Amino acid sequence: MDHAPNRRRFLGASAGLVAALAGCAGGDGTTTDAGDGGAASTAATGTDTATDTSTETEASETDAASGSYTVSMEPVGDVTFESVPEVWVANNGSWGDMGVALGRDQPLGVWLPSRWHTQYYDDIPDVSVDQEALQQLWGDSGVDKERFYEMDADVHVMDPNFLMNRGSWEQSDIDEIVENVGPFYGNSIFSTGYAWHEDYQYYTLYEAFEKVAEMFQETERYEAFSALHDEFLTRVSDVVPDEGARPGVAVMWASGDEPETFSPYLVGDGTSFKQWRDLQVDDALANTDVRDFHANRGEVDYETLLEIDPDVLLLRGHEAQTAEEFDDTVVEFMRNHEVASSLTAVEEGDVYRGGPLYQGPISNLVLTERGASQLYGVEEELFDRQRVADIVTGEF
Repeated sequence: MDHAPNRRRFLGASAGLVAALAGCAGGDGTTTDAGDGGAASTAATGTDTATDTSTETEASETDAASGSYTVSMEPVGDVTFESVPEVWVANNGSWGDMGVALGRDQPLGVWLPSRWHTQYYDDIPDVSVDQEALQQLWGDSGVDKERFYEMDADVHVMDPNFLMNRGSWEQSDIDEIVENVGPFYGNSIFSTGYAWHEDYQYYTLYEAFEKVAEMFQETERYEAFSALHDEFLTRVSDVVPDEGARPGVAVMWASGDEPETFSPYLVGDGTSFKQWRDLQVDDALANTDVRDFHANRGEVDYETLLEIDPDVLLLRGHEAQTAEEFDDTVVEFMRNHEVASSLTAVEEGDVYRGGPLYQGPISNLVLTERGASQLYGVEEELFDRQRVADIVTGEF
């Protein structure tokens, strides 16, 4: 099928795109459902604050005469837009959440809509996403290039390396879509565990959020969120117990409602674990022989868990369930399991949903507050829902 070039929305990407992607396309990047959000790093980092990226001093430049402007994010490099993009596609809910936070229309599609858990917005006034309107990029045969032509987006907020390593695209496919449809602009921020994610700049949640704000020309909203986030982190720090009083937690992927084995995650880099870093969790798996899922695709059974016996179990893969549904299925199964029933976390009722693979600035507030309740028994609200709504709607 022939496609005529479409250059109406953006002026072009830097030559660095081809060089950056060519240098990062190696590595198999294979993973299962559990692996799409895990971080391989075994060293926990500090809180995720907005910081300047010193290597990108020309992040956003505006040409006053033409109205065009240039933004930059690794590994893509510089992208110049003739006007602010309106129709957009996102890799996942991390980027989708950023667009919502910036008051933009929701993306036309994401990799897997089921993994953008939009129920996190339920308690925030005037903030919502129409799940049924989201197109799914991933299909039985991978990601169909023709879908990109059909969506005809102004920008694709995703790392092209992800398409080449998880979607089996070639560099020529990326170049074709950039030339005929629109640019790519993104980074695989949710994880640092892929082999192809080692050769270019990694962004924290708020560094990436700032890049998206520059693209949408919504820096004032970003700054409002950044200020709220700084205040939020102070409140979170105030409720975190002293180091010796924090429970040991194990974060794992649990497939199905009657799990017999688990894929372990070490709390490390990547936006996927931001709430646990900010809550300064004591990772019960960090000093054991258990290795992160990304390191060896290993699994943990109940016998191994019983040897470690963490105080709290945080099980991923169940965000579509309510807390009650999770308790009535997964936790109830473990209560009646011959070995699992002997785990301290099961006996004490400390088995919880462990968070999603993807989170953005809004969902991170919700998930961190939820984590503070799960781990430390915090009952008060740690952020102002109305203030979030006011920023989204532009009333800040």
